[in-house]
Amino acid sequence: AKDVDGLHPFNAGLLVVGRKGLRPCTPSGCMKMLEHIGCDPKGKRALVLGRSTLVGKPIALMLLEKHATVTIAHSRTEDLADRVRESDILIAAVGRTNLVKGDWVKEGAVVIDVGINRLDDGKLTGDVDFEGAKERAAHITPVPGGVGPMTIAMLLSNTVDAAEARIL
Repeated sequence: AKDVDGLHPFNAGLLVVGRKGLRPCTPSGCMKMLEHIGCDPKGKRALVLGRSTLVGKPIALMLLEKHATVTIAHSRTEDLADRVRESDILIAAVGRTNLVKGDWVKEGAVVIDVGINRLDDGKLTGDVDFEGAKERAAHITPVPGGVGPMTIAMLLSNTVDAAEARIL
């Protein structure tokens, strides 16, 4: 059986050592978004907000592969606002509503909000204050409708790659 979601420890190991394998779908979608907007991570300060094995750790490794200077932070990071303010690229994947305030976002930064949180009224929101951050960010993903469709696209891409590898 193929690991089309890219989460099996074998594929995680390939990612850690920088070898080709099926990559986790959500981080792959984030990288594809950066590519699409012409954001080369090389030399940029990237903050990964979240340390999960599903998003945080894999996206940090993928950004390192592209020569970004990567910092991993989380909900308990004491100087979080300062870390966000100095980041050219912010990947927020904690699962805490509006953890990142809009005025923390560096002018011209790229913000990819992976967080998905349900408010008491049933509405979905991300980890970043979208309304505040959109005034400062060069690019920002909405929640919902930002990263989710890219995750699905990468799942389909991994499925095709797995099928081709089996056929060839």
